[in-house]
Amino acid sequence: VQLQASGGGLVQAGGSLRLSCAASGRTLSGYAMGWFRQTPGKEREFVATIGRSGLSTYYADSVQGRFTISRDNAKITVYLQMNSLKPEDTAVYYCAAVYRRTTVAGPLDSSGMDYWGKGTQVTVSS
Repeated sequence: VQLQASGGGLVQAGGSLRLSCAASGRTLSGYAMGWFRQTPGKEREFVATIGRSGLSTYYADSVQGRFTISRDNAKITVYLQMNSLKPEDTAVYYCAAVYRRTTVAGPLDSSGMDYWGKGTQVTVSS
């Protein structure tokens, strides 16, 4: 599986961005999908995840209520709608996939992911 993230950019605080993660190579119907982010000198941080069916989602406290994750299994694409962006959201954002038997989404550990995409830079100016 190859994952390709896109949609990053520069935005002012309070603005919005929509990230996309397109998959190729195989279906992702059995996989939970997640978004992580990383800033220089820090560990990769969990942001959001969506279960294999698309009905269950889970968010980090820092983005709850501002970010929305969704997936289109037909297009094999996962999205991260980011609203009310803050300067502290500035980071490189990565999408990832992990095989899951359950449809219930829960917090993800970056060390347990099966596939990773290359990151996309999000910069929020104050």
